[in-house]
Amino acid sequence: MNLRSILKKLLDGEISLEDAEREIRLWGIEEISDIVKLDFSRELRKNLPEVIFAERKDNETLRNTVEKAIERSSRAIISRVREDQMSIIDEFREKYDVISSPYSRVIVIRKRGYKPPSTGGRIGIITAGTSDVPIAEEVRLIAEEAGCKVIRVYDAGIASLKRSIDAVRRVLSDDVDVIVVVAGMEGMLPSIVASLVDVLVIGLPTSVGYGLGGGGVSALYSMLQSCSPGIVVVNIDNSVGAAYAAISVANRAAIGRE
Repeated sequence: MNLRSILKKLLDGEISLEDAEREIRLWGIEEISDIVKLDFSRELRKNLPEVIFAERKDNETLRNTVEKAIERSSRAIISRVREDQMSIIDEFREKYDVISSPYSRVIVIRKRGYKPPSTGGRIGIITAGTSDVPIAEEVRLIAEEAGCKVIRVYDAGIASLKRSIDAVRRVLSDDVDVIVVVAGMEGMLPSIVASLVDVLVIGLPTSVGYGLGGGGVSALYSMLQSCSPGIVVVNIDNSVGAAYAAISVANRAAIGRE
């Protein structure tokens, strides 16, 4: 039973206030396989269900967790899906809609016909290189599942500064509320973008790079040390954190426009 069903039963007089209160308490957290506790009340607070981190889960636990999430929330957002877990994802294709990108390890599964309502939030995503696209696509999938419009410009790094400036011009022409800039290597692109815009820039360093400082470390340090005002930074490859931050900003801005 989802939260709407509980409230409808209360309004229709089918259950008492005490019964409704008890059902809502039970609705908030559900334990799965003795090792997973899903926070279903998070969707009320964040407008998105709890993201299921697949990387360290065995296949049976992942299957059970996804099934319960869809049952309760009509959808599931799964991150860090391993190659050997794709057979589990494929099982859901017969019954549900599966939304994914060939580049990313984030997958969204929805009940047939379910579509997240538009919030009016607008998010720009810019990547420095094509190697950063997989992480950027994870941000896109999560942001769109939250009802935001996403404007993407990929491969716009500072190795060709004109591309960077053109990318900024493109996202600003769509009047975005916030820009997620995804970059590895030396991670300078967020600083360039922030120097040209009047909206918040979220720096997302990726584990792309050579030798000393590779694996995203140089990009992270560079973004943290940026002298361009208006940048906040998430951890290396933290697409989920960047997406949630951008969603919060964009959706509050959309409320302000209304």
